[in-house]
Amino acid sequence: MRRNRIDETFARLKTRGGRGLIPFLAAGDPSLEVTESLVYEFEARGADLVELGVPFSDPLADGVVNQRAYQRALESGTSLPRILESVARIRRRSEIPIVLMSYINPIHRFGLQRFPSAARDAGVDGLIVSDCPPEEMGELQVALEGAGVHPILLIAPTSPPRRIALISAKSRGYIYYVSLRGVTGPRDRLPDDLAAGVRRVRALTDKPLAVGFGISTPAQARAVSELADAVIVGSAVVATVEQSLGTPHLAARVGDFVGGLRAAVA
Repeated sequence: MRRNRIDETFARLKTRGGRGLIPFLAAGDPSLEVTESLVYEFEARGADLVELGVPFSDPLADGVVNQRAYQRALESGTSLPRILESVARIRRRSEIPIVLMSYINPIHRFGLQRFPSAARDAGVDGLIVSDCPPEEMGELQVALEGAGVHPILLIAPTSPPRRIALISAKSRGYIYYVSLRGVTGPRDRLPDDLAAGVRRVRALTDKPLAVGFGISTPAQARAVSELADAVIVGSAVVATVEQSLGTPHLAARVGDFVGGLRAAVA
């Protein structure tokens, strides 16, 4: 089986005792060319991995910031096949691990059996499917593992122990711990039960744990890095892209925000 950049990254972080930073982008917002430039910028600013959201017209798990970004991406002509082409272009210059975060509909339309090998060939390292529970991964899970693309599953604060164990068994690379009850979006404060929730998951898995949803500031990112193996920052990055639309230095402005997060994450 081919090497997976996600595994290599978390092994390197563990060796040096560091914590990972995983910024999220809505692929194609405002264009795939801008997305590619932002991936390079994030790598230069010290990001350890990048998640690229696949635009979908009915993003049930996402708040208004990501919804607007997905709408802009769809209006620019972004599609899953075009995102794979974009990842292939990124691979000519970068080895940063790339995870796609999608809903099941775009993958189903692409072809459940065809997608994993196409993703592998483009240079994708992992896949998160927001609306596909582990019980329904089935043939997609098998095909992903056969292609060497890591299925990365979500754990909610309400997940019971048996379900956490199931998700741990099926997830590869890392587990995505959803820090709050609700959709994506910036928050003024972290959930009061975050530390307890992370400890509960830690007791049931030895997989790397990345925490996302609602992490909006360097101070919040620092606090989460003291609990988890990696910090995922999504809507706050996407909001910075939105605020920078039409400006001549969009990549640098968003890069400054990610650089501030990097400085905060141990």
